[in-house]
Amino acid sequence: MRQLPEPFQVPTQVPSLTRRQVIVAASASMMAGTFARPAIAQSGAYPVRQVKLIVPFPAGGPVDTLGRVTAQKLSELWGQPVVVDNRAGAGGIVGAEFAAKQPADGYSVFLCAIHHSVLPALKPNLPYNIEKDFVPVSFGTLFPVVLVAHPSVPVRTVAELIALAKSQPGKLSFASSGNGGGTHLAGELFNMHAGTQLLHVPYKGSAPAMNDLLGGQVQLMFSDAPTALAHIKSGRVRAIAVASAQRSALLPDLPTIAESGLPDYEAYSWAGFVLPAGTPKDIVARLNADIGKVLGQADVKQRLHQVGAEAMPGSPEQFARTLNQEITKWGKVVKAGNIQAD
Repeated sequence: MRQLPEPFQVPTQVPSLTRRQVIVAASASMMAGTFARPAIAQSGAYPVRQVKLIVPFPAGGPVDTLGRVTAQKLSELWGQPVVVDNRAGAGGIVGAEFAAKQPADGYSVFLCAIHHSVLPALKPNLPYNIEKDFVPVSFGTLFPVVLVAHPSVPVRTVAELIALAKSQPGKLSFASSGNGGGTHLAGELFNMHAGTQLLHVPYKGSAPAMNDLLGGQVQLMFSDAPTALAHIKSGRVRAIAVASAQRSALLPDLPTIAESGLPDYEAYSWAGFVLPAGTPKDIVARLNADIGKVLGQADVKQRLHQVGAEAMPGSPEQFARTLNQEITKWGKVVKAGNIQAD
């Protein structure tokens, strides 16, 4: 930042100007500097007022928790208020449409999720385009998906599950949080890779799906980690494998589906930060750096672990590639499974 000028001293002897002329000139110079400095400071400052973080889901869920933790920490870092604006509805569409219409000035941040990579295949006529109407800022968190079974199912490994499923095609059922959601697609992807015919049973949310798994009405579930962890620890469900490519820090001893015989299998839920398209690059870079600082803090990681999330910030370019890959992958699964939106 430009150095402030040294205090002006009126000389005691002026060879060519009168004392009055010098004082007038000095006053004009100082006034010019007074008006110029705020413009210089403002051009490189962000943020200088309240920032809105738009979350397309109701308060209280894992994605909302990520939004609120990040908002609090960014507010502390910036000395400016960061408020969470929950715009729930239509599986994330309402919030995305609202966010896409906000000014591209860095003061409206959108927290998108896996839903926004699946929706283009489920609903071709969306009122926004997640890739064209937004600019990626940073991947936020990965929410591991865990394959769990009711204790009555006589399997402990992926190989045993595949063998049992193939011996009883269409007999083993898996619950999900809803038709076309991430946990549903994780099961359909498993069928594609394993050559099985697990029967999908959709529910309106993870909680009722887990309740029926606990009661034995369904045999399996590709569950988000927050829903499954307590029941895994209590022994009420049996964890078979984690669906992400790497083992999860939440369940470090649990093998992945990929290392258990399906090497190309990978599924997880996620959330990340984007801005309206056209936002200046310096603002994108500043927000990316500060989100990285926030998600790297030990207390933030611990809080996210409590809701089954792993902090994974990255560059805008990395997030752009991930988003494109997710859209392509889930588009193929939707088409192969002839999946229809509710």
